[in-house]
Amino acid sequence: MSTEPAAEAPSCCLVLRLAGPLQSWGGSSMFNRRDTGTEPTKSGLVGLLAAAQGRRRADPIEDLLALVFGVRTDQPGVLLRDYHTVSDYRGRPLPSASVTGKGVQKPTSPAKYTGVTERFYLQDAVFVVAIGASEPVLTTLGDALRHPAFPLALGRRACPPTQPFVLTPDPAQREEAIWPGTVREVLQKVSWQASDSHKEKLSRRRERPRTIDLPITVDDPDGDDVRMDLPRTFDPLNRSFTSRRVSQRWAHLPPPYDATGDDTGTHDPFALLGW
Repeated sequence: MSTEPAAEAPSCCLVLRLAGPLQSWGGSSMFNRRDTGTEPTKSGLVGLLAAAQGRRRADPIEDLLALVFGVRTDQPGVLLRDYHTVSDYRGRPLPSASVTGKGVQKPTSPAKYTGVTERFYLQDAVFVVAIGASEPVLTTLGDALRHPAFPLALGRRACPPTQPFVLTPDPAQREEAIWPGTVREVLQKVSWQASDSHKEKLSRRRERPRTIDLPITVDDPDGDDVRMDLPRTFDPLNRSFTSRRVSQRWAHLPPPYDATGDDTGTHDPFALLGW
């Protein structure tokens, strides 16, 4: 059965706000160097939903793969490189990945006494994720995200999310989490979720933009771009990924300041010449 989501088929969405001190959305990197993407991967988002529902790594995830995901980058954050060195306090060589017939790890050969690891994170990033599906499916997912079976993380276990996590159309009705509209339509509706300091910095710019233009990435079988982040299974003994197609667009939101009558956002080089 194909797990490729239908383009914009669902007419309602669940909206998540992914924000925290650190996030890390790994792609193909492994071993001693773990990179992060600039936005959440579908693998990471599916894993987050599976954790909320209490699924084990070997459990099937085909129904989650069929969901339509859209990601909007509200605050890109800053890249952080976490550098580590590892050694044995007794001065012994580090163990290797191979084991003896009795299951005991062998020492590295030639002997290696110091290991170097690098981990990359996004600091202070904020993303808005719209999940498209039928209303009963979204209601079930919303309940699981409010009361998760396993702790939720932004890509890695050391990266917990901040609140609010599930965004509602009406802040006064916190239990009503379903947004009407397709993934693209909803990502155009949700208010800008950047931090207050980020918004203030923008408002202090000499040329303040009239609109807040935010990049969005949406599942689209006819999309021009390909992402290699669609998991087949999370089973640690048989973990593998395949590709998905996405389309990239822009969301245009009103600014957090009064732009009425403000012409500082326009640039007219001929005005300097009196033309």
